[in-house]
Order: sequence, then structure tokens, then C-alpha cells
Amino acid sequence: MLFPGGRLALRIFEPRYMEMAKACLREDAAFGVCLIREGREVGAPALPFDVGCLARIAQWEMPQLGILHVEVRGERRFRVLERRVRGDGLALARIALLAEETDAPIAERYAALARLLERLLAQGAAPLVAEPWHLDSSAWVSARLAEILPLPLAARQRLLELGDGAARLAALAELVAQA
Repeated sequence: MLFPGGRLALRIFEPRYMEMAKACLREDAAFGVCLIREGREVGAPALPFDVGCLARIAQWEMPQLGILHVEVRGERRFRVLERRVRGDGLALARIALLAEETDAPIAERYAALARLLERLLAQGAAPLVAEPWHLDSSAWVSARLAEILPLPLAARQRLLELGDGAARLAALAELVAQA
């Protein structure tokens, strides 16, 4: 899963995604990343959740012919309004960008979550999290924890759908307490 401000490494080898990546690089365009609701990642098009995150290719390399390694950067959250599948199996969608996430300084009751994230980052638990770290931002801390912590995918999806950093921190605190 990808959250705004996050980074994700992808290995692209299917022709439909290779063509999409080439077009994104050529046009400096973003593409959408959504969690799969039904189906599989490879092969026939899967049915995704309606809320996802725009991804922009930040780095790429082709270590061997036919395999593209990319690192993408999460931008804005979006909601799928309608979707269709091209003949080659590439899913296309008309989307609406969701409001920018609301952010606030981290409330004292969630300071332990920020300290947990700081420890995880210092230990190298999330090599794709780039500096500068925004450990005073509820939106940034909650998004990075949602990416890093071993949470069920359905919980990550619910966290992505929350557009408020403080609300996401509150939900994370509940999830951590349950674990």
C-alpha cells in the first residue's frame, strides 16, 4: 500500500504495466495504486478498492531486459468514480482527488507512536522512508506507521481512507493496543 509522502518499490514485468510505466516516464505522469479487493496481482485484472494513492516514479532501473525496477513516491489520495479495462488488461479509471489530509501537531497521548516510529526508522526498519522525517506531524507519522507496522491489509485500507492525521493516529493507537 502507498500513502501520500510514502515510497514503494515495484518490480514491473507484465507488458501492460511496462507500457504504463514508459508512458508515465515519458509524460512525467502519475498512476494510481489501489489495494486489491478481489482477484490477484498478476494475470487477469483484479477488482481494487475505490480509494487509492497517486504514485509518481522517482527512480527506475532495468537490471535485465523485460524487468523494470521502480521506486514510486505517493502523492494524493483519490477515489475511483468509474473504471474500465483496456484490451491488454490495463485498468483505467476516472478519479476524483480527495481533499488534502488535515494535519496537526501530535497530541501528547499519541507521542509514544511518534517515538515508536523514530526508533523503527533509526533501526532501518523502513529503508524507503526518506529524510527529512516529520516526527511532529500527525499525518506523516500516521501514514509511515500504517505503511511499516504489520497490519492486516483491510486495516491499512481503512487508515488510507481517513483524511485526517489525528484520526489516523487514534485508529493506530487502538490497533497497537489490540495487538
